[in-house]
Amino acid sequence: MVDIISNRVQEAYGSFRLPGMFGTTQTVEAGSFSTYAMLKRFGEQKKRKRQMDKENERKMREDSLYQMKNSATPHITLEAKTMPGLACRFCSPAESQPQLDQEDRRKNAIDILRATSHAGRRTNSSPTDWGVWCPHLAQATRVMKYDYPQVAGAVMGEERVQEALETVAKESVNEKRQELLDAGQSDDSFDEDACYNETMRIQAKRAQKVLTGMRSKLSDMALRITSWVLYKLLPCFLSGVAAHAGQVDMIKRAIAKNPDAPLIFLPLHRSHLDYIMVSFILLNHDIRCPMVAGGDNLRIPVFGNILRYDGAFFIKRKIDPLTGKKDHVYRAILHTYLQKVLTAGHNVEFFIEGGRTRTGKPCMPKSGILSVIVDAFNNRSISDALLVPVSINYEKLVDGNFVREQLGQKKVPESFSTAVSAIMKVLKARYGLMRIDFNEPFALSELVKSLRKSETNGNFTPENRRLQHKPSSSSLFGTDVVQEEQELRTLVDNIARHVVYDCAKATSVMTTNALAFLLLNRFRDGAPLMMLTEALDELRSVLNTTSRDIGFTGASEDIIKYAADLLEPGLVTKEKRGSQLFLKPVTMIPNVIELAYYSNSLAPHFALDSIVITVASLLKRQMEQRLREQQKSTDDVSIGRQDLFNVCLQFCDLLMYEFILSKPCQSLGTLLQDCFDRLCIMGLLLQPEVEYTEDQHRARRIAANLELDELDDGSYSEDDYFDDHLDQEDEVRVFLPAEKHCDRIVLQSVLAPYTSTYAAVASSLNLLLNSNSMLEGEFIKQCIKEITSRVEQGQCKYGESVSTDIVRNCLKVLEKRSAIELTNKNGVRTVSLAPDCDSEAEVQSIIHSIEQFVPI
Repeated sequence: MVDIISNRVQEAYGSFRLPGMFGTTQTVEAGSFSTYAMLKRFGEQKKRKRQMDKENERKMREDSLYQMKNSATPHITLEAKTMPGLACRFCSPAESQPQLDQEDRRKNAIDILRATSHAGRRTNSSPTDWGVWCPHLAQATRVMKYDYPQVAGAVMGEERVQEALETVAKESVNEKRQELLDAGQSDDSFDEDACYNETMRIQAKRAQKVLTGMRSKLSDMALRITSWVLYKLLPCFLSGVAAHAGQVDMIKRAIAKNPDAPLIFLPLHRSHLDYIMVSFILLNHDIRCPMVAGGDNLRIPVFGNILRYDGAFFIKRKIDPLTGKKDHVYRAILHTYLQKVLTAGHNVEFFIEGGRTRTGKPCMPKSGILSVIVDAFNNRSISDALLVPVSINYEKLVDGNFVREQLGQKKVPESFSTAVSAIMKVLKARYGLMRIDFNEPFALSELVKSLRKSETNGNFTPENRRLQHKPSSSSLFGTDVVQEEQELRTLVDNIARHVVYDCAKATSVMTTNALAFLLLNRFRDGAPLMMLTEALDELRSVLNTTSRDIGFTGASEDIIKYAADLLEPGLVTKEKRGSQLFLKPVTMIPNVIELAYYSNSLAPHFALDSIVITVASLLKRQMEQRLREQQKSTDDVSIGRQDLFNVCLQFCDLLMYEFILSKPCQSLGTLLQDCFDRLCIMGLLLQPEVEYTEDQHRARRIAANLELDELDDGSYSEDDYFDDHLDQEDEVRVFLPAEKHCDRIVLQSVLAPYTSTYAAVASSLNLLLNSNSMLEGEFIKQCIKEITSRVEQGQCKYGESVSTDIVRNCLKVLEKRSAIELTNKNGVRTVSLAPDCDSEAEVQSIIHSIEQFVPI
């Protein structure tokens, strides 16, 4: 059978007539032309069919195009996409683009008080334009006009407000019934409906009063008048208001990318002057002015109304003064009002720290209002929002100082008389330069997406999780309007910490900051002008290398003289010693507390460096002590790099409420490694390279690759590699060169005032032994008394350690570590030791865990 089939196939193959190579035909076998012609016709038919199909397809396409051209254009809804460039380069590397070159941040700074871009001649004006002669009036008149719609009238009818009123009414009914039962009376005669209706009436009246006191009356005319007044008054006490035209243009470009997204300006808060200065700059650059959240302590006669017409809306700092009972009505009014403000197209400004910083460094963020904005984004009330971190700094603080409050005394409340007195005092003094920096805007949508993705994928490192800030639960700026879900609270808190970190990095260093930092950390006993000049040159070089903005130019010698004059003899004394000018800081209390305010502006910049150096010195001291006990030589003492990083993380944990050391999207371990490498380059630390053979290098590379943990997407976690790689490098040793000892002492002194305060607070825990509890305010006074006593007795050389704010932050750390308990009963806060720590041995253990970080 196989033979028959094979013969038939050979016969068919032999019957083909193929075309010759040169156009002739080649006969395979006689009589085979008919088979070849049949196959040829079949091929031609297929070719004609393909041509007909193409022709039909072309006609159909032409008909479709004709119909589209003659029909109405349909409405096409495009999916919202992230604005390119408006993202953090750490959160979303693929979406981020540099919006402002680092070099441009230091160039083209302009003085807003002397920049009247709208006042010059205009193309359609006469040759004698009146704006040339009245530039400030012309500038205020010719800025772009915006409509600022009032939204307060639409608040009361919202469902959220009505539900809050009903909730309060029901709670009131239940409370009245319970009171009758507690009194032993029958509730048969209790008219529930009457009580409910009466409570609704009272609460509705209160809600209207709350709304009236809260609302803003932002007016374009009021803004113009205020702008003209500021042009006249600010030069009386400020030498200038510096800003970068490039940063303002950057904001305009961000607006052009998404004109429907409201701008959310988030400044760090230093002075009452901050409220109107951001609006002043935006107005004179034709950007819509924001509505500004201000504390209700500023709702004083005359000045409160001026701020209200300039865009301020007033909010209570404490919504729930009594623990366990929420003010549902106020919460609903605030939340609804802000939602209406955002949906009406207003820009918003609020201070992410809540109140003014009392120490000069950024405070931990309060995320209440930010949570409302995130909630508006989540429920689609707004499509997106642009977060704009803003940094404000002064050469000399206009508000005076916060020494009274740092010493534990109560804040003097604002009033009309104190405001007038302060203004008269300010107009007669010199306060130098004011500097405002706008950081790169971030799209809220991109920030939320990246942080949620990082949280879902578990990309937050263990140290970042451990160092997350616990938001306030009693302040408006804490979690008062935040949903109870932990996920949302964490998201909002991470965004807030991200903003504060960016603001701190963008804050320009002023002349007084640089001089105060050098005097308190390097020349505490004073120094000649020549030595200070060299030190300032070195500091400026370090700041430029680390891309920190410097708010001054010129010769360092002139800058030091200028800054010393601004700080005045109460903070910096000058005297002639021979032919040299000698400058010395006033280190006695309370003067040094005010001087430290200016120095602390640089503390976050050097915080990580100080942590690494402090821990390295601590470990070296412990190693030397161990060797002495073993009667061994202490020459060339080294420490393990793994031990160094482990203790550094413990130190970071202790300072979790003082500094934000990394963004939520960054690894603290990686930043510590970068800091360590930088200190090695500077020669402050020394890590000799271990020489390996080629086989050893190959083996280490193979081991490193095998230890990388593969992620879901097939990539590897660098953070895990960082930790594992340290574990396998226990042999790596770190040395502290003797010739750099003085420079290390300078860096240690950056954080020494904080650790000295923490040590005194820990020592004061002995007052709480044997289950004794104290009022929180009284305990803080005892801590301040203990620190002051140590300073006077010479046990602590840092007078700036006397700080109520630092004491409060230490109490938060102790509470988080379950060492103490803070309770709030009817608005009275008390502090006591936790049951597990109510013993002398446990208190001594707490004291030792903190005192180990105090430099000797």
